Amino acid sequence: MPTTRRHFLGTGAGAVAVPLLAQAPRTPRSPNDRIQIALIGAGGMGSGDVRSSLENGSKLVAVSDVYQGRLTRAQEVWGSDIFATRDYREVLARPDVDAVIVGTPDHWHRQISIDAMNAGKDVYCEKPMVQHVDDGQPVIDTARKTGRIIQIGSQRVSSIVYKKAQELFRGGAIGELNMVEAWWDRNSAIGAWQYSIPPDATKENIDWDRFLGRAPKVPFEPIRLFRWRNYQDYGTGVCGDLFVHLFSGMHFVTGAIGPTRVYATGGLRFWKDGRDVPDVMLGVYDYPKTERHPAFNLALRVNFVNGGSETSGFRFVGSEGILTIGSGVTVSKQPRETEPGYTIETFPKNVQDKFLKQYREEHPVIRATADSIRPTGEEKFLPPAGYSDHVDHHRNFLDAVRSRKPVVEDAVFGFRAAAPALLSNVSYFEQRVCEWNPESLATRS
Repeated sequence: MPTTRRHFLGTGAGAVAVPLLAQAPRTPRSPNDRIQIALIGAGGMGSGDVRSSLENGSKLVAVSDVYQGRLTRAQEVWGSDIFATRDYREVLARPDVDAVIVGTPDHWHRQISIDAMNAGKDVYCEKPMVQHVDDGQPVIDTARKTGRIIQIGSQRVSSIVYKKAQELFRGGAIGELNMVEAWWDRNSAIGAWQYSIPPDATKENIDWDRFLGRAPKVPFEPIRLFRWRNYQDYGTGVCGDLFVHLFSGMHFVTGAIGPTRVYATGGLRFWKDGRDVPDVMLGVYDYPKTERHPAFNLALRVNFVNGGSETSGFRFVGSEGILTIGSGVTVSKQPRETEPGYTIETFPKNVQDKFLKQYREEHPVIRATADSIRPTGEEKFLPPAGYSDHVDHHRNFLDAVRSRKPVVEDAVFGFRAAAPALLSNVSYFEQRVCEWNPESLATRS
């Protein structure tokens, strides 16, 4: 009889694509119900935030930026009547501002968010919520003390794609989770933060000391302002720019609140342009068992010279299938073995016979029938054409400003996504494993 290793699988096939429904269109509101916003930090991300907010019916009344050219451009695009200043405190002093969008470099997030909430303004703060781990708790404390709404700008928590993934995960679509893989790869100069530097970037047009803020005092050098993500003094590298998106999306889907162990490695492999942060980074994270999920491991990757096109996504790996997030959600399933099989070819003949007798008592041969065929294949869920989770994220923020109901990505959620990303930087630069307590929001010695 044959004694090779055998596997017993049911067979079949199945595939379906299901469209996801976008949020219902907003009901038109009266001018008196319009939220009046201000933008602090009018770079590319902050300007994009304003566009998404305006799509949801808000009104822009003020802009602040340290570069005069961006103030000029804001008035060109959104109206000459918009108040413009290099000093964000003048924006916070205005009674006509209901909420602010903080789109500054990362090293200003903590202070401006705290100042805004203390001034009675609600806050939409770009990710990561803070630049350093010890910045996080003061922002949380200020939100609690003032009762202001603060939402962090990682839009996956408002996405119908990630909401569907959450429903599938909670419904047991992939069985018991054991590992999550996520990545965000790029292969372009702009994707690697090689942003344009305007020819009028002079001392007269830039408030250099205000840009530096708490960062070390250095001579005027416009590249440090317009490509601030390249420098540890002002940004948080790939971890704060992209890892944090992956953490927030994964936490939303699984209900996880953070890892207990963080380790990261990588290097500066291609973009050797004076930056002091890596362009390739890998992170591994241990997530303990909670009421919402089993213990699992997370692996993250960012590569700014991946040899192909930009790509990002997730693979949630479970005992019964794999849930993948890209432009939509896909659940792939392969039926498990109907019996474990055996590897007895090296046993003596009489031992093989004895083993097989016992094996067949425990696993009788099941005659194949039409009812015994189990389906394999994929189930796909796709958003409608043109769908924008960024617009939905701003919609949810403005709804919270009106209703005073809490948002999903509040200061605690935002910090639980930011902290392991920031600790990835600590792990990389200090070449050590970092330990984190996601319950108490504190590092462990």
